[in-house]
Amino acid sequence: VTLYRKYTVLFMRVLTKLQLLSTLLLLACVPEAVAIEGLYYKVEAQGSVSTGENTPFWLVNNREGLASVEKNNGYLRAGLFREIEPEKRFSWGAGVDLAGAYNFSSSFIIQQLYAEIKYRCLGLMVGSKENLNYEVNNRQLGSGNLLYSGNARPVPQIRAGIPEYTFVPWTGKWLSVKGYIAYGMFTDDRWQKSFARYGAKRTEHVLYHSKALFLKVGNPEKFPAWFEGGLEMAAQFGGKSITGEKVINMPNGAKDIIKVFFPSAGGKDTPIGEQTNIYGNHVGSWNAKIGWDITPEWGVGVYYNHYFEDHSQMMFDYEWRDGLWGVEVNFPQNPVVTQLVYEFLYTKDQSSSVYWDHDSKIPEQVSGRDNYYNHGIYTGWQHWGMGIGNPLLISPIYNRDGVIAFESNRVIAHHVGFMGQPLPELGYRVLLTYSRNWGTYDSPYPQVKNNYNGLLEVTYNPRWFTGGAGILSIGADGGGLLGKSLGVMLTIRKTGWL
Repeated sequence: VTLYRKYTVLFMRVLTKLQLLSTLLLLACVPEAVAIEGLYYKVEAQGSVSTGENTPFWLVNNREGLASVEKNNGYLRAGLFREIEPEKRFSWGAGVDLAGAYNFSSSFIIQQLYAEIKYRCLGLMVGSKENLNYEVNNRQLGSGNLLYSGNARPVPQIRAGIPEYTFVPWTGKWLSVKGYIAYGMFTDDRWQKSFARYGAKRTEHVLYHSKALFLKVGNPEKFPAWFEGGLEMAAQFGGKSITGEKVINMPNGAKDIIKVFFPSAGGKDTPIGEQTNIYGNHVGSWNAKIGWDITPEWGVGVYYNHYFEDHSQMMFDYEWRDGLWGVEVNFPQNPVVTQLVYEFLYTKDQSSSVYWDHDSKIPEQVSGRDNYYNHGIYTGWQHWGMGIGNPLLISPIYNRDGVIAFESNRVIAHHVGFMGQPLPELGYRVLLTYSRNWGTYDSPYPQVKNNYNGLLEVTYNPRWFTGGAGILSIGADGGGLLGKSLGVMLTIRKTGWL
């Protein structure tokens, strides 16, 4: 087991350092004409100034972790990419995306670094890549999926599966499927060490696992309605948990890799809680969406996310009171509003407030008090301080007490987002959010804290600046949770083909 542990951790460390080499090798091994034809670049400069205690909420969250809660921040970013060509039987892609930042959690950021290949419907990706999520939510206008929202930095991983919906044979193009299996490693060890106060929990060398299976039913050529949905699960395992002088070494051998794929109890080399329950920190969500395409431009969709932390909420042992409900409307072409989203988030129940782990005296199990995104051994469902799930369950990076935990995960929220294109060169996006926050079952707030978050974002794509864009974002917060703040962010972006 010790050898397994050493070699597994060594493998994951080497994986993160080999990402750049693998990308460069792919670029070098492809004929020059193909590589030049398929490459494009992106350069970007961004800066923000704010009043108040934090950068306004929607200037920070759901930006793939490339943002800072610290006031008056900015970055310079450059990337080189080649995308997979879906129409070809065999294709490859790669990306290098780096940033130098000021007033961020780190001054040099490897945002994306990956290489990928595709053969027919099968795909393999190695590295860190954005937009890998399988959520059914609206990414631009929604508040974020409960499991993966694009709120945190990508996790380096090896990922294999069917990345895009593929028709199932003999179904007349009515049924398609996609899915994946992934293993990787979190990269925020140094940040946790610098952020956590002495005596507060932090982790090192934590491993990552995720998997999903999604189905889509519908044939737009024959009927305008369609359905898509599926199950996505993830886990944190291995590594070590450090709380003051107490260190818990979690095994990460071959057996443990299998145990997180088929969630099962830990062995004798794990704490007693892992032996009586499930090894590692397991999270997941059921996702479903029903849509009606009235015309190619005019349609309506309704979606639902059900988040779970254990088997009882994964199945139907308890009522599914918690969840994220959303309505998405795509309007016929007009210059005012092209798309509208409304979402309702409820996470107060968490299988109720009562928890009892069965023992020899009282063999009954009561699986309440799920404590969303938190865990007894790990620092929770976060990466570099940013929650990986919905950001309305406020991320640990906002904590001023040096504790890496989600201190408010019992939330009721209403969220509205809409966008439009008043002029060919000018577009806008608006996000408005109101939430009520109860803290957690273990540490409830003495009084309910309200939170108000708003964003107005205007994008200018001048015709004379090919591939260029200027984005002006104005964010504002109010309420007792994050306090008052007002901020302005300016982004200048240029993309082009080589």
